[in-house]
Amino acid sequence: MSIEKMAKKANELREEGHTTREIGQEMHLSKATIEWLLAKQASSDFNEKLPPDVKVGWRSIGVSGSRINSIAEIMADIILEEQEKREFDFDMIAGITNNGVPLATIISDLLGADFGIIRPSREGTKTNYASNYASLKNKNVVIIDDVISTGSTAKEAINFIREREGTPVMIIVLINKKADNELENVPLRALIRARPVRN
Repeated sequence: MSIEKMAKKANELREEGHTTREIGQEMHLSKATIEWLLAKQASSDFNEKLPPDVKVGWRSIGVSGSRINSIAEIMADIILEEQEKREFDFDMIAGITNNGVPLATIISDLLGADFGIIRPSREGTKTNYASNYASLKNKNVVIIDDVISTGSTAKEAINFIREREGTPVMIIVLINKKADNELENVPLRALIRARPVRN
C-alpha cells in the first residue's frame, strides 16, 4: 500500500470517529506513523520525515478460519517450547481485542487452558476485561496479540493482569516490530520479527 493510500485510509478511519490509537491498531502502524499520515493528509505542503515503521497486513491469513487455526497451532507449539525452556506454568490464554482473540480462542482449546479477553484502553476509557470469560485472579496468563509496534498495548495488558492478581508469563504475537525479547520482564516471542533498517 502506498503512503498516499495509507494516509487516505487513516483519514477515512478518523472521519468515522476512530482515535489515533484505534487507527494504529487497525492499520498495524505505530501512533507516530498514524499522526504523520494524518498530518500529511491534512496539509498538501506537509513534508516532515516519515517515522521509521513497517506496515503489516495479514489479511491472507485472517480471511480463513483454517489458516488462523494453522497459525494458532504454531503459536501453541512455541508456547510449549518456551514453557519447557523457561519452566513456567500457565492456566490461561488471554487475547487482546480485536485481532488476538481468534488466535487465543483456538490456542486455549489446543492447550486446554482457560480463555479470556482483554480490551485495551481507548481515548477516555481504561483497559477492561470481558467478564463472561475466566477470571485473571491467581492465573498464570499467556497474552496473545497479532502485532507489537511500540509495545504500549501489551504493556497495558501486562499491568492490567498484575493489578487483577494474575501473573503474565509470556506474550506471543504474529509479528514483533521491536528489538525487544521481553516487555515489563515478561518474555516476548513472535512468529516474525520485522524492523526498519536505518543508516
